[in-house]
Amino acid sequence: MKKTGWIILGILVFIGFWAAGAYNRLISANESVDTQWAQVQTSYQRRFDLIPNLVETVKGISEQEQEVFGMIAEARTRYSGATTVDEQVDATNQMETALGRLLVVMENYPELKSSESYQTLMAQLEGTENRINVERSRYNDVVKTYNLSIKRLPTSLIAGLMGFSEREYYEADAAAQQAPAVQF
Repeated sequence: MKKTGWIILGILVFIGFWAAGAYNRLISANESVDTQWAQVQTSYQRRFDLIPNLVETVKGISEQEQEVFGMIAEARTRYSGATTVDEQVDATNQMETALGRLLVVMENYPELKSSESYQTLMAQLEGTENRINVERSRYNDVVKTYNLSIKRLPTSLIAGLMGFSEREYYEADAAAQQAPAVQF
């Protein structure tokens, strides 16, 4: 082989190794997004498993919030039946609305605040919501890293050829911006 042939072969081998490395990095980044979404789902599942049971305990103390308890049960059912990320997000937003209403109801009943069941519920709610918030933030961080990697040159060329597409960030429902109203 002539010197030029070896140079061209070397360049092609280098490009091949670079492309394989870029592809592997994209696969890893995509899996990181999926893994982090699974962490968000785990936190949601904890909420949907734990909170209704605690609410049932508090429910025996206060009968006024039957509507809120129904909303929590409905949100749990919707989450369990959700098959897409959008359906899961909708169900969790419904749960957040119901939990917000529950907190307002509990603030209106001082006798609940002195109850051990109420205190346990509040501690678990706070811990669960903090976990969910942390996992959502981590998910959005991983999505950002992935999205940047598929947009930056020259990796974007491999991403386009191999069908990698941008992933959606977790965004709170617009209704979550307003405080829930509780009426009796």
